[in-house]
Formats: sequence, structure tokens, C-alpha cells
Amino acid sequence: MNPTNRRVLVTGGASGIGASIAERCRADGLEVVIIDRAGEAIHADLSDPVSTAAALDEALMGGPITSIVNNVGAVFPASAEEQTLDELEAAWSLNLRSAMQCTQALIPSMQDAGFGRIVTISSRAALGKELRSAYAATKAGLIGLTRVWALELGRYGVTANAIGPGPIATPLFTGANPADSPRTRAILDSIPVQRMGTPEDVAHATSHFLDERSGFVTGQTLYVCGGMTVGSVAI
Repeated sequence: MNPTNRRVLVTGGASGIGASIAERCRADGLEVVIIDRAGEAIHADLSDPVSTAAALDEALMGGPITSIVNNVGAVFPASAEEQTLDELEAAWSLNLRSAMQCTQALIPSMQDAGFGRIVTISSRAALGKELRSAYAATKAGLIGLTRVWALELGRYGVTANAIGPGPIATPLFTGANPADSPRTRAILDSIPVQRMGTPEDVAHATSHFLDERSGFVTGQTLYVCGGMTVGSVAI
């Protein structure tokens, strides 16, 4: 596989973590294709399979895409007794179904090239977090998909890995974790490196998995969490 002129699809790449990933990919010499609801992107509602399919068709009109970062997602915070089934369905469609649909669309390009990189943004919350029934379930599902894809696609030179960000300073985090909440303060106090993560931290980890030299790393989940996953308090 010639790494030059590689195309990478980043879902939800117009803002937040996705925008930092897209910027890092460009710096690494990749051609970036973004699907998002706004910004400089192919506009689509990734929570809708029909809209997603149309956007994927448009993306592939520019040529094969052999790498993908499944980044788009939403939180839907609620307690177990208050989480609605509509929220669960919405989380499933945006966080999980879109990753499956987008990845499926690119597998033929990867197989033809004998090369592929799939990076899926899960979450540290997949290990458990209060008020995150829908979110944690779908983010854990992404880890399961990643492991299956690694087993099925490795023979084609395709790797599949996941990243589990911890607290990252983005509007998504602040929207779900109010600054004046004692629970938010407890999260920040529990980070061993004593700081919030940045979108660039996640982008750096993504760059490693996308690199053509990372072909012997697959089926793994890397927690970019400042050490929270090895702490004694699971928040």
C-alpha cells in the first residue's frame, strides 16, 4: 500500500475531537473527508441511515477511502430509571449504527487496496459511569464491533482499533457535566495527571492507529484518560 494520497473519512469531524483529528490527519499527509451536519463537510444527519447512505455515496465519488475514524456521538445523560427508550434508540442509531454503516461502506475499498485502518472513538464510560445507560451501552458496543472487525478483516491488511477518551475539554463534555456539579468536580479530582484531556490528545492517539506502520496492532482499545482507568475510583 502506497501511503501517499490516502483518503480518510472522519465522521463528526467539523468540531470538537473530530475537528482535531481531521487537522492532525491533514498534518500527517492524509486527504480528509468529513461527514457532519455543519461546517466544511459533506452535510448529513448521521442519526438517519438514509441521509448517511447518501453522504457515503458522495464521499466515495471522489475515489476509494481506505481509512475511517468513527467519531460522531452524543451522550443523552439520564439515570437508569429516567433514561427513555427514545433516547436509547437515538444513542444506538448515532453512536453505534452509524459506525457500522460507514465502516461497511468502506470495506470494499480496503479489501481492494489490501490495506485499511479503522479507528473508532469509544469512551472511558464504556467501563461504567453513572447517568450514562444509553451512552455507555453504545460505546461498549463499539468496542465489541472493533474486536470483531479486527478478527474478520485482518487477512485483508485492515486493522481495527478503538480509543476510549476520558474527560476531554469539549462542548460535549461541558454540556453533559455542568461545571458547578459536585460530580464534575469529583471527576476532575480523580484524574491522576491532574488535568483535563484535550482534543489533541485524542488526535495523537488516532494518528498512531491510522499510521501505515501500525499494521501489527489491531483489536485493541486505548484509553486516553489521564490514568483514570487504573485509579481506584470509577467515576
